[in-house]
Amino acid sequence: MGDGDFFDSENFPPLKNDTFLRAAWGKVTDYVPVWCMRQAGRYLPEFRETRATQDFFTACRTPAISCELTLQHYCIVTGRKPSFCTFKPLRRFPLDAAIIFSDILVIPQALGMEVTMVPGKGPTFPDPLNEPGDLVKLQENVDVAQELAYVFQAIKLTRYELKGKVPLIGFSGAPWTLMAYMIEGGGSNTMAKAKRWLYQFPEASHKLLKILTNVIVDYLVGQVTSGAQALQVFESHAGHLGNEQFTEFSLPYLREIAHQVKEKLKVLGLDQVPMVRFSSSGTICRRHLLTCPPLPQ
Repeated sequence: MGDGDFFDSENFPPLKNDTFLRAAWGKVTDYVPVWCMRQAGRYLPEFRETRATQDFFTACRTPAISCELTLQHYCIVTGRKPSFCTFKPLRRFPLDAAIIFSDILVIPQALGMEVTMVPGKGPTFPDPLNEPGDLVKLQENVDVAQELAYVFQAIKLTRYELKGKVPLIGFSGAPWTLMAYMIEGGGSNTMAKAKRWLYQFPEASHKLLKILTNVIVDYLVGQVTSGAQALQVFESHAGHLGNEQFTEFSLPYLREIAHQVKEKLKVLGLDQVPMVRFSSSGTICRRHLLTCPPLPQ
């Protein structure tokens, strides 16, 4: 495999299975499509073998490795699809879409923050944001095309290697979820530090959320330009917000992302792609997301 630089994103192999995309647009399908919302092949011997010689973020930054780990989650079979899937590998199960191997925390890295993947602990920020004054550490005017080029290269390469068998999904973390990681310094059961910002520093919180939104929009548009056929936005920490906090600090930015991505794709003359909005354990979030206007075809 190459690194993705040598592929022309306008000449990808034609798509053979569009069931997932049709369902995402609300169209009638012959069966319910099955796909993974994220990669989870850690238990597979081929995954462990691929990852054995480099750390997690090195794998994310290496297009050929990202492509290989994505393809491990796809299989070529015929016949009726199963009705349920829990993060199974694509080469072993008949899924209807692939999702690029990457991580939501590449955006904080692009903003200049250090993020490491600590075995047994997970993502860790050695120098998290503690006070509003720390926002000066961030690189506000991010050249997304340069800082996240490795993701775009991986998407191009993977589109070719999939040979049109299933569509490829790109993704990003949502602003509040990324903000929470950047302030907490990693995972948290309560998100107490991040929520403190919302109450004590609302202006700084909105400033940070806007910085993240601008980068996310360019990042998602870049993924589509590179070959992503659908997008997913992870608001994984929405369940930590109450109704007022969600409607002020999350929902407006989710709507802004959907609107700006649509408009920028239109300006570029690119087809619209479906966008999946994901939240974890957040009934308030899910109720409000139903009010978000769908992206037009």
